[in-house]
Amino acid sequence: MSSMVKQPQISADEISVSVEDLDVAKAAAVYREQGCLVVRGLMKPYIEAMAADIDATVRQSIEMLDRADRRPEGWVSPNGSLFIPAPDGYSRDQQIMTVGISYTTSAAFLRAAMDPTALDILEAILGPNIELFGQGQSLVKEPVGGHPKHLHQDSAYFEHRFEGPVGILTYVVDTDLVNGALHVVPGTHKQGQLQHIDTFSHLGLDEDEWPWEASLPITGQAGDSIFFHVRTVHGSKQNHSDTPRPVFINRYRRPDDYAIIRATTTSNRAEAESRAQQARREDEPQGLMVRGFRPYSEADGAGSDGAR
Repeated sequence: MSSMVKQPQISADEISVSVEDLDVAKAAAVYREQGCLVVRGLMKPYIEAMAADIDATVRQSIEMLDRADRRPEGWVSPNGSLFIPAPDGYSRDQQIMTVGISYTTSAAFLRAAMDPTALDILEAILGPNIELFGQGQSLVKEPVGGHPKHLHQDSAYFEHRFEGPVGILTYVVDTDLVNGALHVVPGTHKQGQLQHIDTFSHLGLDEDEWPWEASLPITGQAGDSIFFHVRTVHGSKQNHSDTPRPVFINRYRRPDDYAIIRATTTSNRAEAESRAQQARREDEPQGLMVRGFRPYSEADGAGSDGAR
């Protein structure tokens, strides 16, 4: 193990709170210090509907796989699901990675994104004005070998000008070390942007420098949610169970923030880095405001926080 990377000195219990007796200020303090926070039971009210919508989208995606477009990242089906190469001996040459479900296709997804308790915690972290970043994301590890996701920072994929998005990843099924629990490395959000390499699952950190032993696995039940900073190192191992392991992710940011770099490989990240200084807030679509207000800006022709 690299001398720079030590085993986590904190347990999952120390970064976990329950929605039943939630202290919002305490939860936000854990997030700010560790770059991650587990809220047990946060999204339970949405799990049944989300599971049904994700499953329907997966089945639809597999049915139209023969019409998928080949991209640098893999194969994209007409409904927007991303497939990557499957392991040897799998029933298909491709396995699903990102499911083509979004706030525009699933009412349950949008309801979950606007959960009042989640927004209370986010307001304590980000401030009173909060917008959704993106259209939501769902990842499914297929059974018996579903893809691993190397340790990485989300900022390698979408680096922001300011604080960056807060992600909330929610387990749709009970999740443990067998079916691919999320691993986090607490405190790594304070290390700035780290150098990533190309991996089987797109951008990731060098395993020799960032082995799994450096991370903290977060096991949990369906409805448990993990908040993580855009620079917090995280990832997940293969699904060795005989059933799928789905999760969904909602991301939030301040309305003045915006992506300056978007990438999926080292080559297109290097290209994006060369243009980062030219990035402007008005060049990026605005997200749905889920708390607070966005004042009008002549530059955007629509609501904006006015910061440049």
